[in-house]
Amino acid sequence: MRRKKIQKEWQGYLYILPWILGFLLLQLYPLVRSFAYSLTDIKLGGSYQFTGLDNYIRMFKKDADFWGSMGVTLKYILMVVPGKLVFALIVAMILNMKMKGIRFFRTLYYLPSILGGSVAISALWRVMFMKNGIINNLFGISVNWLGDPKYALFTISLIEIWQFGSSMVLFFAALKQVPADLYEAARVDGSGKIRMFFKITLPMISPIILFNIIMQIINALQNYTSAYVVTGGGPIKSTNLMGLKIYKDAFSRSDLGYASAESWILFLVLVGITGIIFVTSKYWVFYGDDGGKQG
Repeated sequence: MRRKKIQKEWQGYLYILPWILGFLLLQLYPLVRSFAYSLTDIKLGGSYQFTGLDNYIRMFKKDADFWGSMGVTLKYILMVVPGKLVFALIVAMILNMKMKGIRFFRTLYYLPSILGGSVAISALWRVMFMKNGIINNLFGISVNWLGDPKYALFTISLIEIWQFGSSMVLFFAALKQVPADLYEAARVDGSGKIRMFFKITLPMISPIILFNIIMQIINALQNYTSAYVVTGGGPIKSTNLMGLKIYKDAFSRSDLGYASAESWILFLVLVGITGIIFVTSKYWVFYGDDGGKQG
């Protein structure tokens, strides 16, 4: 019996071996290596010199662009995450209705999430929002969407907001799990649709809202493609996201050590934001299995 038990355990380890190898080689090793690089003055080509915390000191005391990029990134998150989740929830609620041909529309609304992050779509976005582009001609206006610092960050934020399909699918699945008898009881009590939305729908799907918020913050912090292709970080560095700054420092300026240090600071910012969200979630996330809010 003991031999069979050991054999089953080894079979289990064998099944998860591909994931373990992928985690060790493609995630943990690069993570540790990047931290080691952040303590050196390594350049493209391989030569490096240990410098300790010099990269971090330089970042906080000498690099004004770092603080500018961090501010732009936080603004970008505040635009993208609420905008994407609101659109995703609205569309999910519409697609949750009983309508003719609803499966076609579900597929149609998910397509931007497949295509939206590509370089080709970003290039198309640039053409659409040029001063003499499709958007201005369509609405008969003359707004410098990409050349004016007031509009440039909002313009590239729309690319990310447009990719609400993944969040929409999760919201749609959560809406399907809300017990219908809760709505029936609320109607008997005379509650309207707005009251039912805030008192029943939102609390019941709050765990998915939490998950979507975390995932979309991670995606927004990592993004650099739209800023790189559409605006190149301009005008006047108004769209110079941290992801784009790290890319430029690493591959345009060949300063891999400094870029690694920036990546770690960005990672700590992400940990801090998600930590705050998790701590405060006990006040607004409802878990039906424990009879109330978590905590």
